[in-house]
Amino acid sequence: YMSYWTHDSFPQWAYALIFTVILYGANLISVKLFGELEFWFSMVKVTAIVGMILICAGILTIGFSDAADTATVSNLWNDGGFFPKGLGGTLMTLQIVMFAFLAVELVGVTAGESKDPEKTLPKAINTVPWRIAVFYVGALIMILSVVPWHEFQPGVSPFVAAFEKMGLGVGAAIVNFVVLTAALSSCNSGMYSTGRMLRDLALNGQGPKFFTKLTKSGTPLIGTSFSAALMLVGVWINYVAPGKAFDYVVSFATISGMWAWIMILVCQIRYRAASDRGDLPKSPFRAPGAPFTSYFALAFIGMVIVMMGVDKDARVSLYCAPLWGLLLGVCYLVMKSRDPRGAAFTKAS
Repeated sequence: YMSYWTHDSFPQWAYALIFTVILYGANLISVKLFGELEFWFSMVKVTAIVGMILICAGILTIGFSDAADTATVSNLWNDGGFFPKGLGGTLMTLQIVMFAFLAVELVGVTAGESKDPEKTLPKAINTVPWRIAVFYVGALIMILSVVPWHEFQPGVSPFVAAFEKMGLGVGAAIVNFVVLTAALSSCNSGMYSTGRMLRDLALNGQGPKFFTKLTKSGTPLIGTSFSAALMLVGVWINYVAPGKAFDYVVSFATISGMWAWIMILVCQIRYRAASDRGDLPKSPFRAPGAPFTSYFALAFIGMVIVMMGVDKDARVSLYCAPLWGLLLGVCYLVMKSRDPRGAAFTKAS
């Protein structure tokens, strides 16, 4: 994103390092600063996407800008239909799509910090589908109606490319800034949530006690630092393989995120079974079609993992996944040996 302005005059890894240090400093200063950053990051994203949808709608109806001559809704199914490269090519993109939705499960993590989780969490979860419909599906429909899919090029943000095709050069620069803030927001949220979850695990007896250490401003010092240190791995990848850095990071983040989703779904299925037997109280907020929707989600994740194995660039993450699983398993066994009765796990549940 930065090379859009600098044209590769500055090393890619240096930008990754600079932004990691900035976000790390912001997270250590105070929770309030984190909230302020996320507020403005979100405001920029939402405003830009809504503005882009309105501009595209104006081009399709009124016909202004350079793209008006070819702008039509039929671009969605012209030039090969919905699967111009075949169904397999479309399925191969699912890992990128799933990466875009990683951390949506963190809505549930906020249960412990919510004043009235039985009301606020269902409300937050129920807004996710329409947010996806407007800001993800809606934005793509409008862009692909204005600019045919075959005019986009790899390595260039489709949002930026769309504004350039429209002849709105200033708008393209603005959208590139928006995409940059979205990436920073993702890193910022990841650093924040990781620090908090590590501290929560430590407080529940499921992690080293030093993760509970706070700064004077109330920020988890060790947890946030640990998260920032892991992000430095991304800086190193940008240094050794700048052309493949995005693919490698996305693949490993996706397989790690899907591991978390699989565990959540398995726990949900077991909880539903226990509540149906009367061993646990029934949840007042049941997923539509449960438990079959949970089984469907597990099958879908399995299909994506298979597609990742087919993709030679994404396959490297599958090589790392067993090592990650082994590390988690060893940590679990160590904890169980220290706590044979599982008091920490009972407390956490």
